[in-house]
Amino acid sequence: MASSSRSWRYNVFPSFHGPDVRVTFMSHLKKQFQHNGIIAFNDEGIERSKLIGTELIRSIRESRISIVVLSENYGSSSWCLNELLEILKCQESAGQIVMTVFYKVDPCDVRKQMGEFGKTFKETCEGKTETQVHKWIHALTHVANIAGEHSVNWNNEAKMIEKISLNVSDNLNATPSRDFDGMVGLEGHLGKIQCLLILENDEPMTLGISGPAGIGKTTIARALYNQLSPDFPLRYFMENVGGSYRNIGCGDHGSKLRLQEQLLLHILNQTNINVCHLDVISERLCNQKVLIVLDDVDSLDQLDALAKDIYHFGSGSRIIVTTKDQELLERYGITNTYHVGFPSNGEALEIFCRYAFRRNSPKYGFEKLAIRVAELCGNLPLGLRVVGSSLGGKSGDEWEVIIHRLETSLDEDLERVLRVGYETLHEKDQALFLHIAIFFNNKDQDYVKSMLHDCNLNVEHGLRNLVNRSLIDISTNGEIVMHSLLQQMARQVIQRQEPWKRHILIDPHEICDVLEYETGTRTVCGIYFDTSETGEVFVSKGALKRMRNLQFLTVHKRKHCEKDIVCIPQDLEFPPRLKLLHWEVYPRKSLPMRFHLENLVELNMRDSQLEKLWEGSQPLTNLKKMDLAMSCHLKELPDLSNATNLERLNLNDCESLVEIPSSFSNLHKLKALSMFACTKLEVIPAYMNLASLESVDMTACQRLRNFPDISRNVSKFSISVEELDQVPESIRLWSRLRVLTITSKGKLKSLTHLPQSVKHLHLSCIGEQRIPYFKKSLQRVELYLNSCRSSLLREDCEPKEGLTCPYDTPYTQLDYTNCFKLDREAQTAIITEHFAQGWACLPGGEVPVEFDHRAKGNRVTIHPMSNMSLTIFKVCVLISPNQQTRESEQLVCSRISKGMEEISVYAIPRIQRKHLFLFPSYLLQESTSREAVFTFSSELEIVECGVQIWKDESERNQSAYSKPGNGEEEDVSNNQQDTYNISKAWDEEEAEENVNLNPAKRTKR
Repeated sequence: MASSSRSWRYNVFPSFHGPDVRVTFMSHLKKQFQHNGIIAFNDEGIERSKLIGTELIRSIRESRISIVVLSENYGSSSWCLNELLEILKCQESAGQIVMTVFYKVDPCDVRKQMGEFGKTFKETCEGKTETQVHKWIHALTHVANIAGEHSVNWNNEAKMIEKISLNVSDNLNATPSRDFDGMVGLEGHLGKIQCLLILENDEPMTLGISGPAGIGKTTIARALYNQLSPDFPLRYFMENVGGSYRNIGCGDHGSKLRLQEQLLLHILNQTNINVCHLDVISERLCNQKVLIVLDDVDSLDQLDALAKDIYHFGSGSRIIVTTKDQELLERYGITNTYHVGFPSNGEALEIFCRYAFRRNSPKYGFEKLAIRVAELCGNLPLGLRVVGSSLGGKSGDEWEVIIHRLETSLDEDLERVLRVGYETLHEKDQALFLHIAIFFNNKDQDYVKSMLHDCNLNVEHGLRNLVNRSLIDISTNGEIVMHSLLQQMARQVIQRQEPWKRHILIDPHEICDVLEYETGTRTVCGIYFDTSETGEVFVSKGALKRMRNLQFLTVHKRKHCEKDIVCIPQDLEFPPRLKLLHWEVYPRKSLPMRFHLENLVELNMRDSQLEKLWEGSQPLTNLKKMDLAMSCHLKELPDLSNATNLERLNLNDCESLVEIPSSFSNLHKLKALSMFACTKLEVIPAYMNLASLESVDMTACQRLRNFPDISRNVSKFSISVEELDQVPESIRLWSRLRVLTITSKGKLKSLTHLPQSVKHLHLSCIGEQRIPYFKKSLQRVELYLNSCRSSLLREDCEPKEGLTCPYDTPYTQLDYTNCFKLDREAQTAIITEHFAQGWACLPGGEVPVEFDHRAKGNRVTIHPMSNMSLTIFKVCVLISPNQQTRESEQLVCSRISKGMEEISVYAIPRIQRKHLFLFPSYLLQESTSREAVFTFSSELEIVECGVQIWKDESERNQSAYSKPGNGEEEDVSNNQQDTYNISKAWDEEEAEENVNLNPAKRTKR
């Protein structure tokens, strides 16, 4: 397979010997990669051994370029040598690009295994088989013959790093992606659009791309995004904006906030962001160079939410909007537009042939037929693709039948064209297509198979047919994806069926009649009921019972309206074969007594009026997903003893829930449990130890008194405990725990029992608090101690061997906002500690004397030592509230050195008096750079500022770049953060940890 036809997960895979180059050359190179928007594999957390694992092999194979950094001791590591073998294998089999850097080693020594390099290599070969040694020798000889950068040829390492990064960018852009080869004329479209974008102009710009449905706007925008993204540090392709906006259902203002939230989560690569007003995007992306594609926009509100105030973004920023409505762009004032027209007759024929014949021209004997079909499809690319896929492999007679159907159709619109692909399917595949369009678009294919396995549809075979006919795609993560136009066509197909033949009901007025007058039949297997525009609906007692084969029932509101009321009787009977029950705003206090549960796979009752579900033990062996979020009246959960296959349970915002039943101990296949803001929850069974549980969220459960031993396999755990003195010793057995979030009003003394696997700790405390000691293996510590009284631990808990104060961790976030009783020892520890990454905010009246470069106001100039290739500053800014009214204000730090500007933006919580804000700043400088100018700006008053130079570079490098414990890497340039907030994190597919960071965004120009 040619390399350009692949979809790569990483731009670069670096292979290097850590002790030689990790804290020096590689740390600088990775920082340069991040600045240039190059995505490099990070080996964080991978335990090194003699054999490289499957994760590392997959990462090598999914990288476009491998950079082999050959240093004196590279050959001393069998790990490095085996990496090299895999890299060269990928070069041969997949066309991977291999680049070399000879760092303080002679290429000849590598090629012939001589000198110190050869000496250490020979030691590695001792005890190895002759075959293994021969492979290593051949690999070293081969890689040494690849021309690369040689450090001895450079008297300025920073310049060499810039050159390497530039070469990587050139290689990434040299071969255009072939992911979009199926679209004829793509290069012409991209060339014209790039002329309109005027990329050499630094002024921020918005471009609109318009055209009819199915013309290929999304494909063009995606290809353009792939081509441009390496030059933009922050970028995001936001798919189906219009559909996302309508599905949110929070009102205009709420929907805009959620859209902004979605954009910021992805572009800033965060897991949780709280957007509380519509200026957040312009504040958060202020002065950042961004590339944003807004795909399939269909209203001005969406543009207002996402494309407003582009001039707040950084130089060179570009926003690209695709829409079917050219007038929408004009109304919004977007005058720089590109209209995607229909392809020419020749291009349309070529598109069609690629799908019908898998070649650029018709097969012999099909020339005239192919031309006729292309004309009948109206030269619409999507129609050409679908019809072409349907005709592939068919005889000339079958072609004539289909052509006749197209020619005799009075309606030549897209729906008629797309129906051809559907109508050529087998009856069972047609039914599968309709089920996916209505119930299962964007769902995991394994989930769909479990839902439809006994529907006599041969799902496995049918999915393959639908993919081959271009009616669906299967994403890389296994989701079934159907184009929105094909979904519309499916709805039209259902609406055109004779009423008594319909298997799926979607018309809301027809459904009202069926439910009120009990006119449903055994033919119906699915109901998708949008109650948004139906007014009051009355459901008869036996309405659902009559539909004995009903398996999929979805009742939801596309728009919220007080007048949309569904009235159901207490003794409503559900049919026995029901597999999917998704009923939003369910109106009764409990489910009916006669509710058949044995076939149920998913139960979704979000925002319901339920107080309980059912009584006693029920047959629940097929149940996999259960979502009761925002059912604020739910007081108790049912007996789930038999729900042994349940994988996901969402109880977010169940405000009346008091107790988790002991039957939870049987949920050994449960993977995700989310109970955010169950504010009355008090009782959780002890020692459940659920075998499959990976993610738990118990944040904002204000009445929790104990720290539950819920699973020893969990990797993400978030909890709020009212009074917590210590974490139980049993947590040391949670060997897979990586992210731990604790919110408490207690006096936590220490966290000495944490397992070595924990890398990120987030601690939020209220009230009087002593700062605990932690295990030294932690890579990241975040403390949120807003308005509390805080001190370091003293006589009763001196630090012991293997423990550390939180300020000694590589990444530390310390929020002491308005902690006016903070003792002097804690203040001194915060101010004097040289944390490698992060920030601190605490009360203070003046910049401490340790900051020997000080100035009144908002500007300070310093002179770094000229012989240091890396200068590390610690920055302190004295800020005053100045009538601060918002929850947070921005602090912008601009540092200019040698004509290069770096901007960091921080969000400062609301302060009541003067505070000190401290953070590190890194300058990779040329030897001739002798001056750095720091300038600060904010709505807050900048009273004074100061900068301290860390003089012991080697010591600081070690603390900044080395990870505790296993010596693995912590990327210092990864200082991209976000305003802290603890709020719920539930995704339909996964319960995420509640982690939020206060942000610093960096750009250079």
